[in-house]
Amino acid sequence: MVKSIENYNPNLGNVEIVPEVISIIASIATSEVKGVHGMFSDIKNTTLERLGRKNLSKGIKVETENNELVINVYCSLKYGYKISDTAKKIQESIFNAIKTMTALTPKQINVHISHVEMGSSKDE
Repeated sequence: MVKSIENYNPNLGNVEIVPEVISIIASIATSEVKGVHGMFSDIKNTTLERLGRKNLSKGIKVETENNELVINVYCSLKYGYKISDTAKKIQESIFNAIKTMTALTPKQINVHISHVEMGSSKDE
């Protein structure tokens, strides 16, 4: 578990966030980036109840050590998008979503491109 320490008030207690919550936030943030293909692109058009927790966490690995977050994202991209730009957008999207929603700052966000979908184009 990761403790949220921003605005920490010892009189009120602790706020702890399980890694599964971080992976869901990262999954949704990844799905919002243009050029991402596969499981993440399916998240945009589906309700959270239909996907289930295991599917939302698919492709995201969250590691916590000494209250620091390291996030690994495994995804495929659509053909026609610049890999370096899209990977940077994924990192920024995840960073901003986690920072805004949890007040945590990830130490690293590693993007692993596992596949390029050749049948897709930028216009789709």
